[in-house]
Formats: sequence, C-alpha cells, structure tokens
Amino acid sequence: MKRQAYQPILITDAARSQDDQLTSRQKRYVLMMGIRVGCIVVGAVLVGLRPPLLWLWLTLCGLGMVLIPWLAVLLANDRPPKEEHRLAGRFQSRRRDETPPNSLTAEERPHKVIDAEP
Repeated sequence: MKRQAYQPILITDAARSQDDQLTSRQKRYVLMMGIRVGCIVVGAVLVGLRPPLLWLWLTLCGLGMVLIPWLAVLLANDRPPKEEHRLAGRFQSRRRDETPPNSLTAEERPHKVIDAEP
C-alpha cells in the first residue's frame, strides 16, 4: 500500500477572507446604484431637453432604472463557490462504480473452507 505524500497548504491557495468578499460586494453594489442614479438624472435631463428619439432614450433609461437594481442585489448576494473538497463528504455521494480504497476483491478476501470430512 502506497502512502500519499504530504502536501502542505500554500497560503497563495487560501480563499479570500469573508471581510474582503463582503467589501468587494458592497463596492460593486454602490457602483451599480450610482449608475442607476445616473440613469434617473439623464432621464430627467432628456425630458427637459426633448431631443430627437426621446422615446428611445427614455426607454433605455427606464430599463436601466429597473434592471440595474435587480442585478445589483443578485451580484451583491453572490458568493464564490465552495471548494470541491469541502462538499465531497457532505453532499456528493460516492459513485457506484468507484470502490472504496481499502476494499478487497472476492479473490483477495480470506475465506473459510468447510469440509464434510476432517
């Protein structure tokens, strides 16, 4: 039986801290809400100026005002996926064709021979 070599965990492979993840999600949310405010301001200015194709510009601003908050909330609540080795024991079942590492085949198992005559 081979022993697996010990491999140290590298700090460069470490996941980002929860605080760093939260901070980056908050910055992304604030940026997207700033874009939404920009859409509202641009829409108000366009109504005052009455440029050609006003209906097109107002539609685009309206879509920005409606879709950006929805996307901002989705992205703010998005977390990085969990590492595969953390999920292996809890949620993933072992494949049926995969045999456990310490199992023996039928030929390798010790067996009793029962003779009728001693």
